[in-house]
Amino acid sequence: DAGVHSKAWYTATSDRKTAEDALYRSNKDGSFLVRKSSGQDSRQPYTLVVFYNRRVYNIPIRFIESTRQYALGREKSGEERFDSVAEIVENHQRTSLVLIDSQNNTKDSTKLKHIVR
Repeated sequence: DAGVHSKAWYTATSDRKTAEDALYRSNKDGSFLVRKSSGQDSRQPYTLVVFYNRRVYNIPIRFIESTRQYALGREKSGEERFDSVAEIVENHQRTSLVLIDSQNNTKDSTKLKHIVR
């Protein structure tokens, strides 16, 4: 268990559109939630959805089978790994999360501040 089921920020039933709509309605930088990923892929079970600067970012949360840990986004060397999804959220409530806009090739960062349901 990734430590998500009892958390206020976890929406088991949200699909991508529902999650994005909820974040656009919140309209606050740093608003976030975690939802199940659309594709039922055990290597990418969840998605962290973050609102910043009038945009919604869907960041895959990967499960690393070999270490039984979780990491954000595409695999990269020296990436931060966590023992649970809850640890990822708690970490990024304290330290900024880098948001990469692949379309405009820009980087922003924000902390996870406002839980959206």
